[in-house]
Parts: sequence; C-alpha cells; structure tokens
Amino acid sequence: MQKSWYIVYTKAKCEKKVAILLTKRKIENFCPFASKQINHLRKNKLIHEPLFSSYVFVNIDENDIPLVKKLENVVNLVYWKGMPAKIKNEEIEDIKYFTNNYQGIKLERTNVNTYDEAKMINGPSYKMDGKLLVIKNRFLKVNLPSLGFTMIAEMESESIIGREIILDNKEMLLQ
Repeated sequence: MQKSWYIVYTKAKCEKKVAILLTKRKIENFCPFASKQINHLRKNKLIHEPLFSSYVFVNIDENDIPLVKKLENVVNLVYWKGMPAKIKNEEIEDIKYFTNNYQGIKLERTNVNTYDEAKMINGPSYKMDGKLLVIKNRFLKVNLPSLGFTMIAEMESESIIGREIILDNKEMLLQ
C-alpha cells in the first residue's frame, strides 16, 4: 500500500512526547514547531512551540493506523467525513519550508475553496497548485486547504524587495 500523511490528535501538551515515541517505533512523523521571541525578565528569549496544538503528522500505510492509535498520549486520528483525514505531501513540504525559514508564524482558520482562483486585491497574489499564496505588505500567507488553516509569517522589510521565494519548486522574485 501507498503511504499517506495523516493527522494524529494527541493529549494536550503531548505533541513532542508522541513524536519521540513515533520516531522510536521508526514511524515517519512531523511535529512542526514555530519559533517566537518573547521578553522574559528583561531578556529576549527564543521559544519553540508546536505550530498546531495537539497535532502530529504521520506518514503511514492505512494498515498501520490501529498501531498508531494504541500509542501512549494519542487520542485518535483526525477524521473527515468518516475517514481518517489525509494531508497532501505538498502541504507538509510547505509547512516544513515555513517553519524552517520564518519566525513568529501564526495560524488562521480558513474556509477557502481550493478551486477558487486568486484575485488581485491591493497587491500581488498567486494561484499555486490549489493553494493561495499572498504576499501583501510584509506578510506572507500560504493556504493549507486540507487542514483548513492559513499560515502567516511576517517578513523583515529589508528582505522583501528582490527576495526570491521558492514553494513547490516554483520561484518568485518579489519586486
């Protein structure tokens, strides 16, 4: 069978524990962490928090689902229309790119139809393989339709002009 990405729903604050346990069992997984700076006792401190609270992504065969459900701190898989929700590999790659290259990532719930065309609204926006990539002012937004979220990252103002962004092997030069 072909492997697919699924969402494992974990107990609160147990994402890292579940990811470690999955890795020990040699199950491919991905728990995205977002970095953000906070001011703690008059010092700037960089902290890493799970981007999706209580979610860990696993790349498994459908036959391995019962094995994953039995693991400690796993509540269940996330279901959509009675079936375990599958996440596109491209969306996992986009999340990896975003978490590796940007800090202060925020999530926003969306109800975007993946077949809608991008429209110019006070700035550039692009249609990319069912995702809507919007670069407006200093914000970069990428839609994740199978998750129902949009990732938003603020880019440094100096790095916007002349910056080349690569998502899904498509390059864009921002002007």
